[in-house]
This record gives sequence, structure tokens and C-alpha cells, in this order.
Amino acid sequence: MSLFTAISVSASGMEAQRARAELITENLANAETTRTPEGGPYKRKDAVFSTVAAGDSFSDVLSSMATGGGPQGVAVSNVVVDDRDPDRRYMPGHPDADPNGYVSFPRINPAEEMVDLMSTSRSYEANVAAISSVKDMINRSLDIFR
Repeated sequence: MSLFTAISVSASGMEAQRARAELITENLANAETTRTPEGGPYKRKDAVFSTVAAGDSFSDVLSSMATGGGPQGVAVSNVVVDDRDPDRRYMPGHPDADPNGYVSFPRINPAEEMVDLMSTSRSYEANVAAISSVKDMINRSLDIFR
């Protein structure tokens, strides 16, 4: 695996974590949203990751086919929407209350979302550190050839 392929693997991880962070912040922003254009309360979203080939060059594709595997990156393959029933709270004066006075709220736990956001941030930072290490290796290799 070349150093540039290692950068490609980390870059795919950064892209996937960025997409996950966007979904988490959307969940946090809509934690109290009781009405959406689709009707009903907001539904929590989560990213599903899958592996993808990391290299785009012909040699990377050829080597992965010859060896049965090669460098693997990550990508968001699907966005899953939470289908659980919403939380119901008794709030008779709320504009979205049903005839019995209950309002449907999204099933979002802000503490859980914040933990997921911290995990996402740390994964992103780990990929940045990996890219920095590869960049340092490339610079040291160039220094050797001077």
C-alpha cells in the first residue's frame, strides 16, 4: 500500500465522520420538533457505514483483485430513520396537541447524541492525525533524497 493510498483511506474516514456529525447535529437541532412537512414529529437519523475500495488508480484496483483484498476505506452507505413510536407528553395547551391533550415528540436523547458527537469528533481527529503522520513520512522521504 502506498502512502497516498493511506491518505485516501483516512480521507474517506473523515468524509464519513463529517456526514455522521451532520446527522447528529440535525438530530440535536430537531430534538423538540413536533411538526414536520411530512407530518408528525421529527424522526431521528443515523448513518450506516460500509467499506469501499480506497484506491482509485489502476494499480490499486489490479492489486486488490489479484490478492482478493486491498486497502479499504469507509463511506456512508445508508441513512437509517428511526421508526419507533414518538414520545407522548401531556401538554393540552400546545398547538400540536391531539384531542386528548398529548403532543408527540421525537425519540431523541440529547445526552446520547452528544456522546455520539464526541465519538465522531475523536474519530475525525484520529484520521487527521493519520494523514499528518503520512505527510511527515513523505516529507522525511523527500529530505533523504536531497
